[in-house]
Amino acid sequence: MKRITCAVCLATGLLALAGAVFGPSPAQAKEPYKIYLSMSYIGNDWQAEAQRMVKAMAAHPDYKDRVDLEVQVSGANAQKQIQQINAMVQAGADAIVVYPISPTALKQVVRHACNRGVFIIAYDAEITADCAHNVTIDQTEAGRVTAEWLAEELGGEGDVVLVTGVPGTSVDKKRTAAAKEVFDRHEGINVIAEAPGMWSQAVAREKLSQITATHHWDTIDGLWMQVGCYTAAKMQLEAGVADADVIPCAGESANGHRVQMLPKGAIEGADGHYRPIGYRSISYGSPPYSGALALKIAVASLEGKTVPKQVTLPLPIAKTGEMEFCEEGTWEEMRNGCNVFDPSLVPPGWFADIYGPWTPEVGFRAALNGEPEDGGTAPFEEEFDQIKAE
Repeated sequence: MKRITCAVCLATGLLALAGAVFGPSPAQAKEPYKIYLSMSYIGNDWQAEAQRMVKAMAAHPDYKDRVDLEVQVSGANAQKQIQQINAMVQAGADAIVVYPISPTALKQVVRHACNRGVFIIAYDAEITADCAHNVTIDQTEAGRVTAEWLAEELGGEGDVVLVTGVPGTSVDKKRTAAAKEVFDRHEGINVIAEAPGMWSQAVAREKLSQITATHHWDTIDGLWMQVGCYTAAKMQLEAGVADADVIPCAGESANGHRVQMLPKGAIEGADGHYRPIGYRSISYGSPPYSGALALKIAVASLEGKTVPKQVTLPLPIAKTGEMEFCEEGTWEEMRNGCNVFDPSLVPPGWFADIYGPWTPEVGFRAALNGEPEDGGTAPFEEEFDQIKAE
């Protein structure tokens, strides 16, 4: 029920943008708009993919003459991001699309930017300043749903390991707090180890190697990982664990994870660790198109349209047995519900939840190499009618 409510929030907020975002009046526009992409930590696949999709949106024929995009990266340093945003304002930014390292640390600089007439919008992670706009999933729901799945899969008891995200971000705080609340309600669930995985397959491997030096795989009953289920399965297979004995993992929408969730033999020619094993898992996604959508909303606002302050995207969830294979990654395939891609097309750390009906300018090519799609309009009314009907 919560997921449907969030989807309706998105529907309500973006209905007003249907004409604004997809059919702006060139006469109203100050062209091109000077828009900055302010990124914090980027050392993982999701951030790189989201950045490619933002760049692809800016390069799309409908936007390339209206948007002058510049990207700056601060790293996991709130003070540096503050300094960069101040410099963007001084340089005459019309809008700043932000992935904030902290929900609160940027409040003062964001208020200053707003007071100077700069439109500020964050994606995935939130900014709590009153004047900021946000495009997110329900991060608390993501943590809760995945933890509840794992607790149920374990029959309410077992020793679990948590690999969290980037410390300090609203994303990590909300997901982790929600998961721990679920595990605390199950007396038989014991969290025996926890480490920050930085949403990186490589860091997840490092942290799991440290944890399994003390807690061997045969003493762990389940994993809750914001990123890294693919790597965890790979490590177990390397250690000689049979496919059927790989321990259940609640985690992200990395394509490697979802390929492993397919039934054995489901993809002809797939071998090694990037192959179907019938992995007992739940996979959720924070869609990397959220930054591209934030850019569209910024342009709509700059053109004088009223835009929503908070856009909550539907939470993509897939469980073992619910996977739909994308053979080519076409827009039509994704519209019809495919959610896992051919391993010959993408690396295992690449994130598969790239489809949003309101961002037809960015799809498979954008997420893979930063190329926009051919164009088109989002079927807003059809999509929203369907959501309401659910």
